[in-house]
Amino acid sequence: MELNLTPLNLTDQDNKRPIVIAGPCSAETEEQVMNTATQLSKKGVKLFRAGIWKPRTKPGGFEGVGEPGLAWLQQVQKETGMKVCTEVATHAHVEACLKAGVDLLWIGARTVANPFAMQELADTLKGVDIPVLVKNPVNPDLELWIGGLERINQAGITRLGVIHRGFSTYEKKLYRNLPMWHIPIELRRRCPGLPIFGDPSHIGGKRELVAPLCQQAMDLGFDGLIVESHCNPDAAWSDASQQVTPDVLDFILDKLVIRKITETTESLSALRHQIDEIDNSLIELMAKRMRISREIGEYKRQHDMTVVQTTRYTEILDKRGAQGVLCGMSSDFIKDVFESIHEESVRQQIEIMNQ
Repeated sequence: MELNLTPLNLTDQDNKRPIVIAGPCSAETEEQVMNTATQLSKKGVKLFRAGIWKPRTKPGGFEGVGEPGLAWLQQVQKETGMKVCTEVATHAHVEACLKAGVDLLWIGARTVANPFAMQELADTLKGVDIPVLVKNPVNPDLELWIGGLERINQAGITRLGVIHRGFSTYEKKLYRNLPMWHIPIELRRRCPGLPIFGDPSHIGGKRELVAPLCQQAMDLGFDGLIVESHCNPDAAWSDASQQVTPDVLDFILDKLVIRKITETTESLSALRHQIDEIDNSLIELMAKRMRISREIGEYKRQHDMTVVQTTRYTEILDKRGAQGVLCGMSSDFIKDVFESIHEESVRQQIEIMNQ
């Protein structure tokens, strides 16, 4: 994946992690916007966010104040010197934001999931020099995320970054949106120069999860954070449970441990060499396992047996999961590993069957 990227140039401290974008989920009133922005500015936050148009899951909810809210963002710029940003989803949104002098745009998860909507935004942004952040799509589809980035980049937007806000799931557990950290990690592997912002508010869905999720984003080498902060979170018109006050946000940011990304010591290199050797051994063992699987496939072919033996498969998952727990690993991780191994074994046995 090759993107034509240039620095975001959001503040004079872009090279210092984390770059912080903060503000309320929604711009509700001029007083609420200015109160929140003033408090955040006094805490040193340089980038103010507020939703002007709010895509809601169901009709009937608060869907944002619309264009009148852009005047409040202009007032934030004038009175605090902060740069302002908001979410856009349509051609009209982009045009209104550009006319109002909004400094940064982000594209939401629901929009990114729709290639037609992304192309409309890309066409609107042609010839414009403005930083754009692209959230991950609601579903865990890395290729769809990359496709959205490519559309915006091909329109000439080079000041480009992403927001990791987690992925929707039918089954809700600890998080509002599952982090699935391996997806933004793979995105970084494919495009090392692409700035990544963590969105602890939308991943966690609860204000008590904001702090640990901010720290985890920093531990994974993310460049910035976009956090929902409201002058009176409990009275917020949208997503009240996941917003924190400017004072709480300042406390969270002050406690962050920012670790180095690139420095490699001799000891670390030696440990990584051990990992490489173990990985090589794992691959050799896996190849040996697959050779045996093919022999089993030949036996099944000769004796007219089905490829998948569900009793045996269940036995493997249960036993290996228990063994993994005894060795300090999660049973879910071991289950995922052996499901992948089983899938490859089945593929190879089907090849034998079809000979």
